[in-house]
Amino acid sequence: MVQTQAIIKTIWLLMLLPLSLISQSEDALFEIPRVESVVFDGQVTEEEWNHIAPVPLVQYAPDPGSPPTENTEIRFAYDDVYFYGSIRAFDSDPDGIRANSLYRDRLAGSDHFEILLDSYNDNENAFIFSTIPTGVRNDVAVRNDATGGTIFSGGWLNRDFNTFWDAAVSQDEDGWYAEIRIPFKSLRFQNVDGKVIMGLSAQRKIARKLERVVFPNIGPISDWAFLRPSLAQKILIRDIEPSKTVYITPYVLGGLSRNNVLNDAGTAYEKNSTVQRDIGGEVKYSVSPNLTVDFTVNTDFAQAEADDQLVNLSRFSLFFPEKRQFFQERAGIFEFRTGGISRLFFSRRIGLSEDGRSIPVIGGARMVGRFDTWDIGLLNMHTQSVDELNAENFGVVRLRKRAFNENSYVGGMLTSRIASTGKRNLVYGVDGLVRLFGDDYLSYTVSQSFENDDVDVPGQPNNNSRVTFELNRRRRSGFGYNLGFIYSGKEFNPGVGFLDREDFKFFTTSVSHTKIFPEGSPFIWQTFQMKGLAFVDNGTEQIISGEINPEWSFSSRGGDQGSLGAKWIYENLFSPFVLDDEASIPVGEYRFLRYGASYRMAGERILRTGIEVETGKFYDGILHTLSISPSWFVSKHLELGLQYVFNSADFDDRGESFTAHITRLRLGTAVNSKISTNALFQYNSNADIFSANIRFRYNFKEGNDLWIVLNEGINTDRASSIPRLPFSQAESILIKYLHTFLF
Repeated sequence: MVQTQAIIKTIWLLMLLPLSLISQSEDALFEIPRVESVVFDGQVTEEEWNHIAPVPLVQYAPDPGSPPTENTEIRFAYDDVYFYGSIRAFDSDPDGIRANSLYRDRLAGSDHFEILLDSYNDNENAFIFSTIPTGVRNDVAVRNDATGGTIFSGGWLNRDFNTFWDAAVSQDEDGWYAEIRIPFKSLRFQNVDGKVIMGLSAQRKIARKLERVVFPNIGPISDWAFLRPSLAQKILIRDIEPSKTVYITPYVLGGLSRNNVLNDAGTAYEKNSTVQRDIGGEVKYSVSPNLTVDFTVNTDFAQAEADDQLVNLSRFSLFFPEKRQFFQERAGIFEFRTGGISRLFFSRRIGLSEDGRSIPVIGGARMVGRFDTWDIGLLNMHTQSVDELNAENFGVVRLRKRAFNENSYVGGMLTSRIASTGKRNLVYGVDGLVRLFGDDYLSYTVSQSFENDDVDVPGQPNNNSRVTFELNRRRRSGFGYNLGFIYSGKEFNPGVGFLDREDFKFFTTSVSHTKIFPEGSPFIWQTFQMKGLAFVDNGTEQIISGEINPEWSFSSRGGDQGSLGAKWIYENLFSPFVLDDEASIPVGEYRFLRYGASYRMAGERILRTGIEVETGKFYDGILHTLSISPSWFVSKHLELGLQYVFNSADFDDRGESFTAHITRLRLGTAVNSKISTNALFQYNSNADIFSANIRFRYNFKEGNDLWIVLNEGINTDRASSIPRLPFSQAESILIKYLHTFLF
């Protein structure tokens, strides 16, 4: 405890150090030319474009640093309202140009033109705008400098993000052409003395060649390096002052839902039907070019995709990502990771119960933006009471300031969760990311939670605290390392966050070496890594989990990737946990060895697959796991994605066994870029459920949508209980229309 107190004091002292910003000279900036007008038609033929010099391009893959194999011209410009990007993607084989989708937010292995903008110039967060030769738009948000896989950073790519922008394309016998037009009001930025500095990168993908051409000259120094905001070119834009805008998006919703409930006598199931009628909406107001406020009333998330079915082979909670659109914009500002998948703020706590039931959201507000060198995020939402669940208020305050250098920050977060009964949970935390030198970074967090009138217990001041440190190198080539530590107290409880496990100390270290191969080799890179970790119980000071994991991984010049590794695992269970009705793991010490391999074909292939296998001992038994995920872009009107996961465990000494199948089929169809259907069918043998989530969308124009959503859950083992389960567990059909008004 004394050591942990010293760590906390050290971090608080670090927060109080003088903060300094690295200034950027205009000489080091790439100035974007201003234009009077651009004919936005995807032709890229007008004189405005001809007067602008194209940016220099090099290959990122398969031959880093080499010239593009196809003539490519990418240009940028802006006017008072829009930021523009254009491409003339000439092609010596125009019949080989791939355009595999008409579905929004699908690249689908197609040729594409992509722009990344770090509009706040914070080297951590960015927006990506892409289009393919059919004119389909894809927009995603990047956070954590496009790095992941460490104790601090999990998923860094937010595919559910959407905003207002346009793309226009054309094609002829010489190639394909595209223009992207992004309103400055969709970006948010900071204007200092008439100057705006952003980070910019761009790329062209030639799918049949698996060739990626980039600006600026970014090499494959880390995974997804071409999407890292910190490696983007700094650009200068002058004298842009977008007017304040207001988006008002009301919705109307109607539908019917039915479920089957057990009668009072417990002898049979009875149908319970509910007619749904709702109205509500959102208001988005740009207080300034770099500050936005969103208001929501009677918030509805009917069109969000259903969660993937999963099988839990551990004794810890499963994590499901946020898919609801209201929480997506600038979500990176609210990032506060406390190790692994744990975090102080997890938006799924709002409007969803622990068992996945929807809870009506009365409304709320959210404000995100930047003042000078400060990022700010404020959120307050209120939910209704439902059955045994009380009405609650959720509050979040997030502040973050660039400090020390342009790749570092310090910040803090405060969250509150207050129930109508008076029960409350308060959490505060401070965090930071410090670029020490080169590609070496230090990350840290300190957080503490309070329930009602809790105070620190004398002699145990850190029971409700969590502390994390990580030192790592964000670079692939050459020698790499990672050192991490977590302390989590028994009483630490982030009421608006997510916690995967509690009451432990965690230590991890890894060393790796990566070789980048020259042109002509079948490999782009190979990595050898040795990783070790240990969880120590705070009470007994015993190791409760440990792992040693050697691994070899590679990326081929054709874009395929794979790995081969082994895990020596130690587990010390103080209490049993259940896998399913047929098998459980008893208390005891376990040592076992597992082997695994994976192979994933390049995403640009029209027909591709990925496969993962793992086998070996599993506690006092044997577990075999297989995951296979083929996908096929049949045409631009149809795409198929299948995933099958199989787990089979045998515990012969105890006469127990466990088998689970997960089958997931995604079907995307599109008549054109406005009319599409996305269907998700899933089977989970562990839960004996077949489910369907079918979403039809008619996108009249950006912000104006008609959604028809069908949900169905079918019991596949009806005879497993008495009385006999009904055929349908629950079903619903909902029709929702949204219309956006711009003022």
